[in-house]
Amino acid sequence: MSFSRRIVVAGLPLVPKALVRRVAARYVAGETLADAVRVTRELNAEGSMATIDVLGEEITDRSQALEAVDEYIRVFDEIEKLGLDSNVSIKPTLLGLKLDEGFCRDNIERIAEAARAHGNFVRIDMEDRTTTDATLRIYHELQARHGNLGCVLQSYMRRTLGDIAALPAEGASIRLCKGIYIEPRSDAWKGYETVRLNFVEALDKALRQGVYVGIATHDEYLVCAACALVDRHGLRPDQYEFQMLLGVDVELRRILVSRGHRMRIYVPYGRQWYQYSTRRVRENPDIAWHAARAFLGLS
Repeated sequence: MSFSRRIVVAGLPLVPKALVRRVAARYVAGETLADAVRVTRELNAEGSMATIDVLGEEITDRSQALEAVDEYIRVFDEIEKLGLDSNVSIKPTLLGLKLDEGFCRDNIERIAEAARAHGNFVRIDMEDRTTTDATLRIYHELQARHGNLGCVLQSYMRRTLGDIAALPAEGASIRLCKGIYIEPRSDAWKGYETVRLNFVEALDKALRQGVYVGIATHDEYLVCAACALVDRHGLRPDQYEFQMLLGVDVELRRILVSRGHRMRIYVPYGRQWYQYSTRRVRENPDIAWHAARAFLGLS
């Protein structure tokens, strides 16, 4: 990243909250489910699917987790009632993982049961390395029981190829992304090209195993490599999808859709929009730079 980008990115967290809201509007649907529904309808009209996420993580009280479960049940009700093409994404720490793993598992199971009642699907997001083992334990247990869950694997983690090998023999679904949390070198690859290489290796391995992959990247090099792998493996459009964040590289998103690829957009909403936005700025320089350019009106 250039010096000018580093300066802009470093300064964004100091921007007043009201101005951050203006920037965040491109990347967050809004504070309410109605906002998420509106954005999802727009995406569906453009030919993209969605995954709706209720913002929040690292809760400190069980009641917050139970409120989140109730909100996700509302999301499924709205998806079915309005005929939206969307599933949901959930964060284990919003559902109590740091409080009690069993409590979190039970909450995710309630969401999975609601999803199954509506013929829908639940993506369990991956957070930092301290949650990986527990998240995968919950995924494997509930996927075996319900069959409508997927997990997320991050190509910068050294363990990812092994985690792919351990996926269920049938019905496995992952989102593969680079990863955004700051992890020690002992656990994560650090070189930019190294992370790219492991992304391609992980994607190839997952596809060879018959895993359904949400290829989550805005990196055009990786998009190109993924298209080549899709062609090499002779996959039909319904055997994989691309995934992107709301508001990031809309042009590339539309190009992929126009070429017949399935595309799913991550649609976050909720009162925790500020925490989400500043975390994205802090941990993902590319998104921070896009946000800074939008705010400053740079071409």
